[in-house]
Amino acid sequence: MFRKALLGAVSLVAMSVGAAQAEDLKEFRIGILGGENEADRLRNFQCMIDKLPGALGVEKVSLFPAADYDGVVQGLLGGTLDYAELGASAYAKVYLEDAKAVEPILTTVQTDGSTGYYSIMVARKDSGIAKLEDMKGKKLGFADPDSTSGYLVPAVTLPVALGGTPVKDYFGETGFGGGHENLVLEVLKGTFDAGTTWGSGVGEFKDGYTSGNLAKMVSKGILDMDDLVELWKSPLIPNGPIVVRTSLDADMKTKFKEFMVDLPKSDPACFSAIQGGDYTGYTEVTEEFYRPIIDARKAQIGS
Repeated sequence: MFRKALLGAVSLVAMSVGAAQAEDLKEFRIGILGGENEADRLRNFQCMIDKLPGALGVEKVSLFPAADYDGVVQGLLGGTLDYAELGASAYAKVYLEDAKAVEPILTTVQTDGSTGYYSIMVARKDSGIAKLEDMKGKKLGFADPDSTSGYLVPAVTLPVALGGTPVKDYFGETGFGGGHENLVLEVLKGTFDAGTTWGSGVGEFKDGYTSGNLAKMVSKGILDMDDLVELWKSPLIPNGPIVVRTSLDADMKTKFKEFMVDLPKSDPACFSAIQGGDYTGYTEVTEEFYRPIIDARKAQIGS
């Protein structure tokens, strides 16, 4: 009886502490993945600073743009971020280290209704490299070690396209470009003969597709698609999740989710800015949606 009473008291104290912490939440912290320059990322998310305080009832919304994917991953694992939009592989990394750290709640829907995108290998059009087979023995650049399209999916699926030849045996050298935007710039500079980035695969390559890194670079005027050629496109990859800190107050989670679901209609410009392209809206997801990527990352780590 004493043990049960003690456990009950401990439980009540824990609940009280949790409630107090929820009531004391005055700042909502947003993690932003690396991939493009910091000024652009901060500008794209400014609308969240303007809108979220009123929607969530917090005094302040703060942006934390990480230098790379792992910066956001560690912030989520450490509980110092409340929300982030991750690639599927970055989410898998969080999940494999602490399955209870975050909850995936939403993902984007492409203009064709799909909930996926593609890893796309590009090379300079004037390089003489016109197809994947031309890359044998040459230097391939990946975007980021924690990127789904920029590393994990190419590492796992390229060998299939290469007739079973491992990536390390087919290409002369591989390296990382420091994020998707910088990777493409390094391909254009000749640092890499080709590189893997991402796009919706919807629309035309000549336009950079409807969304993704190529489309964002075209919209910013730092990329002319006439300078690139597409060498390879991966199988469809699940769109990355919007995740929230699991320990976040339930009411706060509900308010945030409702805000995000309404955003495409309430403020299309803000929705487009934070997503970097054309999407129709969001749909709900759970951990199960990302199970293939979690399994692929686990297998890759162990290989």
